[in-house]
Amino acid sequence: MICIATFYSHFGAICFQKLCEAHRIPARLMPVPRTLSSSCGTCVRFEGEIPVPETGLPEETEQIVELLADGSFRQIWRTDN
Repeated sequence: MICIATFYSHFGAICFQKLCEAHRIPARLMPVPRTLSSSCGTCVRFEGEIPVPETGLPEETEQIVELLADGSFRQIWRTDN
C-alpha cells in the first residue's frame, strides 16, 4: 500500500518521515499533489502500514490518503481539527 501524509507545517512532515524511518518504512518528502490540499505544501510518501506510536501521530499531521491504482486517492485518516 502506498500512502501520502499531508501536514500543517514542514516540521510535521520531517517528524513523520523520521517516524517512518524509525519503523523501517520507506518514506520520502515531496511536494503535495495538486489534488490534495495542504497548508505547508510538503507531504510524505510512504509504503506499508501507518506508523502510529503510543503518543499518536505528529500533531501537525493533516491527513493520510492511500494512492489507488487509477491515480486517485482514498482518505484513510484525517485530523479532527
